[in-house]
Amino acid sequence: MGLHRGYQEDPPMPLPLTAVFADLPDPRIETANKLHTLTDILVIATCAVIAGADGWEQVAEYGRSKEAFFRRFLGLPNGVPSHDTFERVFAKLDPDAFADRFGRWMAQACEVTGLVHVAIDGKSARRSPKGTFSGCLHLVSAWAVENRLILGQRSVPEGGHEITTVPDLLGALDLAGAVVTLDAAGCQKAIVEQIRERGGDYVVCVKGNQTGLRDAVAGVFERAGDAEFAGCDMAADVGEGHGREEERYVTVVHDPDGLPDGWKDVGAVALVCRERRVGGKPNEGTARYYITSLRVSATELAGYIRNHWGIENGLHWVLDVSFREDDSRTRAGHAGANLAMLRRVAVSLLKHAGTKGSIQTRRMKAAWDDEFLLTVLQGIPAVHSA
Repeated sequence: MGLHRGYQEDPPMPLPLTAVFADLPDPRIETANKLHTLTDILVIATCAVIAGADGWEQVAEYGRSKEAFFRRFLGLPNGVPSHDTFERVFAKLDPDAFADRFGRWMAQACEVTGLVHVAIDGKSARRSPKGTFSGCLHLVSAWAVENRLILGQRSVPEGGHEITTVPDLLGALDLAGAVVTLDAAGCQKAIVEQIRERGGDYVVCVKGNQTGLRDAVAGVFERAGDAEFAGCDMAADVGEGHGREEERYVTVVHDPDGLPDGWKDVGAVALVCRERRVGGKPNEGTARYYITSLRVSATELAGYIRNHWGIENGLHWVLDVSFREDDSRTRAGHAGANLAMLRRVAVSLLKHAGTKGSIQTRRMKAAWDDEFLLTVLQGIPAVHSA
């Protein structure tokens, strides 16, 4: 017997993803026109983005083509919502609350191995104009580097800046035992103090936006050089790939003197020098300074600094290449930020799918193979009941 709208032969089976949204506030007014449950809408949209959908029309079409599959898990009392319904709901949905529900789910998976390294970084969606400092939708993400999972997201508000958005994101995370790495935009006294107060350690790049601190750190290394770097810890490594060879040298001074007041619990400063060769020819070298609350070896600190860029390679690059995020023009209300969060969740789940192939290939397989999609969804354990 075929399935018809409003009719199902058996009650829906439980799906772990539905628990993620159990306590998410519904932004819609209770009226007779409210035909679809919030959980049904969010589950279909999440699955559709995993399976290759890049906009609301594609999300709705995927839902309709897979209605029999979704009826195994969802009530769907009035069938699959229209693309207008998806867009209206996601435009109204609180993006912070939505991101936090996903982050809580992902963080639970990190508890098994221990949450160690969280990289904080921002990314713009170039085709989505917005009145931020970058002129477009700008999103700040928290990425569990070793676990390859999205832990949280905040969008920079109209008239806002990444610097003022980072504290809000940090406030939504459990930082106990974490090492938080940030680029120079996060080099703010209030930010490093917040990380320490929430039980985490920090590794932060120091550049010209903090001239006094940068000059003081440079002075530490000038004095270390005058003393022939006696008592300093050093490490070096060489990396190769795509026709490039990079040599990295890290020098660490523990318990440095002469830093300005107000930088909480600085345990060490680091100088990272990079020398590159492209096609066998020397390229311009770089030198960067860092402050950290950690008191670890140069080798360990170099690992945190190097792996910070895992958020660029493991998340941002994938979003642009496999999800075409820079081409997204979604802009109604909160729809752009919420769709961006779905992409980040999709990246996390697809990376944990336990199969070979690129992210594009895994998306296509999820669209074709319902059982593979279930495997992707079950790659992260269900949220525990409170």
